[in-house]
Amino acid sequence: MQYALIIYEEPGYLDALPEAEREAAYAEYHALAEDPRYAGGARLQPVETATGVRVTGGRTLVTDGPFADTKEVLGGFCLVEAADLDEAIELAARVPAARLGGTVEVRPVIRL
Repeated sequence: MQYALIIYEEPGYLDALPEAEREAAYAEYHALAEDPRYAGGARLQPVETATGVRVTGGRTLVTDGPFADTKEVLGGFCLVEAADLDEAIELAARVPAARLGGTVEVRPVIRL
């Protein structure tokens, strides 16, 4: 089954680390991408580059930045193939953001 690992992080959390720890975290992300269960993913540009789009009453409304002011922001995602939720959680625990103040949400993917 495919799972989405949705990564929420504090903005700039990697930049705040000492260089050696930052490089180690990047290495962990690259190692996860090399895992045969990894099916794809991406890191997102900073939240300041976000554009919100809503359609209300037939009108398209566009706003700059995120809709809500939150401590953690959506920083990226990974798609993984896992036998079950336990295996997906094991992969999510390898995401550096999970131990560096962020959260990784694990969700089964519905294929259309």
